[in-house]
Amino acid sequence: MAFTRTEVAFLATHADDIADATAGLPLTRASLLSDAAVLRERFGEYGRAVAELAQARRTAAAHGKFPAHWLTDLDAAQQATPQVVAAQRADRLRRAAGPDALVHDVTCSVGTEGASASAAGLRYLGSDLDGVRLAMARHNLGAGAWLVRADATVPVSRGADVIVADPARRAGGRRITHPDQLLPPLPDLLAAWPGQELAVKCAPGLDFSDWEGLVSLVSVDGGVKEACLYTPGLAEGERREAVMISGGEVDRITDASPDDVGAGEPGRYLIDPDGAVVRAGLVRHYARRERLWMLDERIAYLTGDRIPEGRSGFEIREIVPLKKLRTALGPQVGALEILVRGVDVDPDVLRKKLKLRGRESAAVVCTRIGTQGVAIVCGPREQAAATPGK
Repeated sequence: MAFTRTEVAFLATHADDIADATAGLPLTRASLLSDAAVLRERFGEYGRAVAELAQARRTAAAHGKFPAHWLTDLDAAQQATPQVVAAQRADRLRRAAGPDALVHDVTCSVGTEGASASAAGLRYLGSDLDGVRLAMARHNLGAGAWLVRADATVPVSRGADVIVADPARRAGGRRITHPDQLLPPLPDLLAAWPGQELAVKCAPGLDFSDWEGLVSLVSVDGGVKEACLYTPGLAEGERREAVMISGGEVDRITDASPDDVGAGEPGRYLIDPDGAVVRAGLVRHYARRERLWMLDERIAYLTGDRIPEGRSGFEIREIVPLKKLRTALGPQVGALEILVRGVDVDPDVLRKKLKLRGRESAAVVCTRIGTQGVAIVCGPREQAAATPGK
């Protein structure tokens, strides 16, 4: 549920009491009713709002989205961009638009982009149609922040160097699958801000084939967090980019890198590229950079004689037809990591059929090489050390 303005004012002025009251609560689904009862007893009619704030803050903290003292509701916390991702976007905008650029965030919500833009030295204007979210943004960003209530498709600013938008990515409880279905739709945003440079955040799984600028996919610790569409003036001459953030280090690869890599016989290791690389269509570029090659030119698994620094991979033991997998594993395997790409295999169904009982760990990659479905039996996942600062 969203907050009311009165609830936001209460939450903002009772920060210490709220922190004290919620510190020892589990705030899980199982404890939801008992937690709410405790908070209602202490805060009366504001107990529900306090409970949601506490849950939203823990959700945001678990994914590194914003400081623990910020005001946010659950919906805002779930859609908000992780701080490390927003910082990368602010860095790109600073490079492409200039160090003193004015960024107008037309769906500012509770202010995530504003914090990162300001930290990068950019000037920031936030607007949102939701007055309650603006009240939370005011608390989060401070009294000096430029904020205004406005519809994202009704321009209220002049002279902004970049328009940033984060349209809703769900409708009716379901994920949106095409930019035209975003709320507001991408075509409506483009029509509302003609001639402006835009950065539009999207879900990673959307179809971006018609976008003429840069499509940037970003992952954090191996999990793909978002895609962002940049108009050509912000693209720095690139069309696709994968940004991989792990342990504070940032690795970036673009379509400007060479991609002259083909398929060949299996090397010592199998590498499953980061999801940002796969979704950005940069598997060949990544393989070329890391001196790897493909098992099949249509499947996004790589192989080679080393695991790239800071990444994980599997040592290949045997490649067998799918129907011979159980025999290949033998009775000794009990813990099995299953990866599937390019073949119709359900990992859960396969695991039940294998009836694993042993004590050893292994991995199996179900995929296709040429026209044949195969099972690549591997050792357990291995992590290659990263060179600090590289």
